Amino acid sequence: MLVLAVDTATPAVTAGVVRLEGDTPKTLASRITVNARAHAEVLTPHILECLTEAGVVPADLDAVVVGCGPGPFTGLRVGMATAAAFGDALGIPVHGVCSLDAIAVEAALGRDLLVVTDARRREVYWARYSGGVRVQGPEVNKPADLEPTPSQAIAGSAGHVDLFDLPVEPVETPSPAGLVAVAAAALGSGAEPAPLVPLYLRRPDAVAIADRKK
Repeated sequence: MLVLAVDTATPAVTAGVVRLEGDTPKTLASRITVNARAHAEVLTPHILECLTEAGVVPADLDAVVVGCGPGPFTGLRVGMATAAAFGDALGIPVHGVCSLDAIAVEAALGRDLLVVTDARRREVYWARYSGGVRVQGPEVNKPADLEPTPSQAIAGSAGHVDLFDLPVEPVETPSPAGLVAVAAAALGSGAEPAPLVPLYLRRPDAVAIADRKK
C-alpha cells in the first residue's frame, strides 16, 4: 500500500511517500522544511517532489494520512485542506491522526513518555504515553503548569523539551513514517476514516470583525 503522509501542525512542513507492508511503514521519499511561515508555499511542491523521487504518480496512491494537530490554526489548516483535496481528487481515503502520536511512535520507548510541541503564547501542546498508548491529552498549558512526572522521558519541540527535567528523545516533529504508523491498523483493515477534525484546542487568533463585537 502506498500512502501520502503530510503534517503542518508544527513549524515543520512535512510530506512523504510511504509504503506500508503489514504494520511496517517504509519511507520512499520525504521532505521536511522547518519554517512556520512557509506551510502554504512549500507543502504542495514537497508532495510533488516526493512523488517524483519515489517513482510514482498520484494515481498510484492508495490513501492519505494527515496530522490533525494539535497546532496553530493557520498552519494546521494548510495540511488538512491539502490532504483532503488530494483524497477527493484521487478518490482515496484520508485518515487523520494526532500529530503528537506520530512523534511518540517514532520515539518508540518502553518508558512513559511526555510529548510537547510549540503552542505559541508561551504555551505547549502536550500528551502523555504509557506502553506506546496515549493516556492523557492532547491539551495546551503553560510549561510551568505541566508536571513532568509520571513521565520518564520527553520528546518534541527542541525549544521546549529542555524546560522539563526529563531525559530527551531526539524526535522533534512528526515524520511521514510516524504518521503512517499511527494509522497502520485503520489502513490495513480498510476501515472507513472518520471525518477530519482539526485539534486547535483553543480559538484561533484571527476572528471575524462581527465576532469581535460580541
